[in-house]
Amino acid sequence: MIYTTTYDSPLGVITLAGDSQSLIGLWIQDQKYFMATIKSRVEANPGLPVFAKVKEWLDAYFAGENPAAAHLPLAPVGSDFRQAVWAVLREIPYGQCTTYGEIARQVAAGMHRKSMSCQAVGGAVGHNAISIIIPCHRVVGSDGSLTGFAGGIDKKIKLLELEGVDMANYFVPCKGTAL
Repeated sequence: MIYTTTYDSPLGVITLAGDSQSLIGLWIQDQKYFMATIKSRVEANPGLPVFAKVKEWLDAYFAGENPAAAHLPLAPVGSDFRQAVWAVLREIPYGQCTTYGEIARQVAAGMHRKSMSCQAVGGAVGHNAISIIIPCHRVVGSDGSLTGFAGGIDKKIKLLELEGVDMANYFVPCKGTAL
C-alpha cells in the first residue's frame, strides 16, 4: 500500500507519497511523470510520521534554510542506473549547480566506463520522483541553459533563486524539449 498527502508550498500543491516508513515520491503540481513510479493502490494518510518529517524539512527549505536531508528516509523507485544518477544529485551542494555532463562523468566513473550519455543522464534526472529533496533543479546545461526540470522551468528558477544562486550566467533557451 502506498500512502499520500499534500503540502501547500510557494510553488503550489506538492504531493507526497510513501510506504509506512519511507518517502518514495514528491511531486509539484502539474509535474511531468506525476506519480509515475506508483504501481500499487494509493490511499490518503496524512498522519504518517515520514510525512511529518518531510513537511518539517519543506517548511525549513521554503523558509530559506538549508535543511539536511540525510535524516529523511528516502526510497525512490528506479533502475540501478537511475539510482546512481540520483545518488550524484544528492551530493550537489545547496545553492550550487552542476551540469548533465559532469553527472555523466561521475556516473561513468562509478560504473567503470569511459563515458556516459548526457541524454541518458537527463532522462534519469527528469524522472527523479523526489523533486526538491533530491535536487534535480540544480542541474543545468553546459552552456548555462536552464532546461530539464519536470516541474517546469519557472519553478526551477524559483528554487534556484530561493537557494541564492547567482542567475546571471543562466538563461532559458528559446527552444527545447523540456520547456
